[in-house]
Amino acid sequence: MVFCSIAGLYQRVVSGRLLLARKRPLGYNRAHYQEGQTAELVTAQDYTRIRANIERVRERIERACGRCGRLPDEVTLIAVSKTVAPEFVELAVRAGAGDLGENYVQEAQTKIETLGRAARWHMIGHLQTNKASRAALLFDMVQSVDSPRLARKLSDAAVAAGKRLEVLIEVNISGEEAKTGVAKCEALSLAAEAAALPGLALKGLMAIPPFLDDPDQVRPYFRELREMFEMLPEERRQVLSMGMSGDFEAAIEEGATMVRVGTAIFGSRLAA
Repeated sequence: MVFCSIAGLYQRVVSGRLLLARKRPLGYNRAHYQEGQTAELVTAQDYTRIRANIERVRERIERACGRCGRLPDEVTLIAVSKTVAPEFVELAVRAGAGDLGENYVQEAQTKIETLGRAARWHMIGHLQTNKASRAALLFDMVQSVDSPRLARKLSDAAVAAGKRLEVLIEVNISGEEAKTGVAKCEALSLAAEAAALPGLALKGLMAIPPFLDDPDQVRPYFRELREMFEMLPEERRQVLSMGMSGDFEAAIEEGATMVRVGTAIFGSRLAA
């Protein structure tokens, strides 16, 4: 497989065939993307748009850091690439996205096999224990550890693979029944248990607060997670992952060290 750029078009040579770009909305229905199908390719305009979006997000991160006396390099940007076709994800990597967030193990595996390790891959969606072994091999970080059983499964798989897997504890910070994550009252004990497992390197906490139109209404949840984060042992307080496209600036002002941004980079997604 060879990638090239000719006459402003992004092109790919697969098995001796040159596949040209065709326009389509950013994002895709993952049910429609099956292994072996002809790749969807993109134009130079797609690259320009994604690069400009990343630059705008980084400028917003810089301004948010300035408002709270922090440095921009204290905040890692995760480009959330779930349900985005590999061709568009590659454009984001070429435009400077160094960390990618995925929700589904199988979808991520397809992309990792296609794009390789040009960026760090983060599992940010709910992870079932029966997919833990594969996730431990695929991802650089799993941000959604929410039970002792899942932590043990990931640790066992990481040890078998000869690696230490970076993990975050996902906290159900709002207490919503529909949300995944460990209950707030159990988060610190789960963190201690995960930190003691030989295959895991606990780095901090993650949460998905309620989706509210006003980012200021989400601040209490960010503050509560930060306060919980500050109760971790110092060596475990490395990553506080909170904030998405609609509220990441407020999250930074409340202490986030990692923000997960998808729509502001790739555009609105098609229904999965």
